[in-house]
Amino acid sequence: MEVAASLRARTRGLLGREGIDGAILLTPANSVHTFRMRFPIDVAYLSRDFRVLAVRTMPPGRLGLPRFRARHVLEAEAGAMREWGLVRGGRVRIG
Repeated sequence: MEVAASLRARTRGLLGREGIDGAILLTPANSVHTFRMRFPIDVAYLSRDFRVLAVRTMPPGRLGLPRFRARHVLEAEAGAMREWGLVRGGRVRIG
């Protein structure tokens, strides 16, 4: 898992990539967009304690609505989170 904690790293995110192995954690963050992305992504909005608030699949060219309780956003290639069993109410372990 990559961690994007600086403003520059969060702004860049997955832009310009052809794909990703694993996931990228944007922190702090509560919304994302897929403008200029080359592939659809799964997005998990996470609370301060890494509990999953929502999971969405976003095609390129979309703007996700902000989740005001979210403090982190986890991004992966579309289908990865279903494969991992990541669902609302679950918790993500980092490290």
